[in-house]
Amino acid sequence: MKTLLATTLAAALLAGPALAQDKAAQPPAGAQTAPMTSPPVGAAMPALAGNTGGMTMADTATAKIKFVTAKPAEVTSSRLVGKNLYNNKNETVGEIEDLVIDNGKTVTGVVVSVGGFLGMGERYVVVDPSSIFLHKADGKLKAMVDTDKDALKNAPEFKYNRNT
Repeated sequence: MKTLLATTLAAALLAGPALAQDKAAQPPAGAQTAPMTSPPVGAAMPALAGNTGGMTMADTATAKIKFVTAKPAEVTSSRLVGKNLYNNKNETVGEIEDLVIDNGKTVTGVVVSVGGFLGMGERYVVVDPSSIFLHKADGKLKAMVDTDKDALKNAPEFKYNRNT
């Protein structure tokens, strides 16, 4: 029962932030909005209206540092990156390579390497975090998806933009 609870909590943490968007901060449909402009070189990016936290792109750090207490049920990226991804038949279908983080605070995708052999011929696809289930048994974390190798190989390819 504890394993089921831990798995459910971990899956909710991966999918939950995407559901926690504040609709009140969004402009009404059809409202005119001012175009975004970049700050002068060397200046920090202005805070976005309704921004409740998260990493921000800037040339300098202008916010005071804050510390948080991580809950024991939370999963860190270092425990996910490098994990094999298994299907329901316990076959390895890929490996978790990276996380896609939107607006510095919400995990919106999990980059998975598929195909290839010894790093040759592999390609990357992005999987919705809500379709990955985590299972903890004997102190080890296992990532699982309900798919097969062919479905992942045929998924749209993700290309890294190494220049940003």
